[in-house]
Amino acid sequence: MGFVKVAETSEVPTGKMKMVKVEGKEILITNVNGKYYAIVNKCTHRGGDLSKGSLSGNIVTCPRHKATFDVTSGKVVSGPKVPLGPKIKDEPSYKVKVEGKDILVSTD
Repeated sequence: MGFVKVAETSEVPTGKMKMVKVEGKEILITNVNGKYYAIVNKCTHRGGDLSKGSLSGNIVTCPRHKATFDVTSGKVVSGPKVPLGPKIKDEPSYKVKVEGKDILVSTD
């Protein structure tokens, strides 16, 4: 499929994030110090909407059970703040590039 435009840089300022849909997939676009990253938007614990969580530096916190992920890699930083539940996995990540003012993501 290659790269697809998902947003413009003005829509995702430094320290912010935005959920976009590409081919029926929800993807979280983040801007960490002027560099853009993309991971799956649904928490791997119980499917929480990461775009409704908080972003601090390169760490996104799920609003449901407070699991945290590094948006630059999709890696789990800490698990959910509940004692039981499915094992949490890393978030799939996507390649991102910027062309002019356009943010493009590859889901290949």
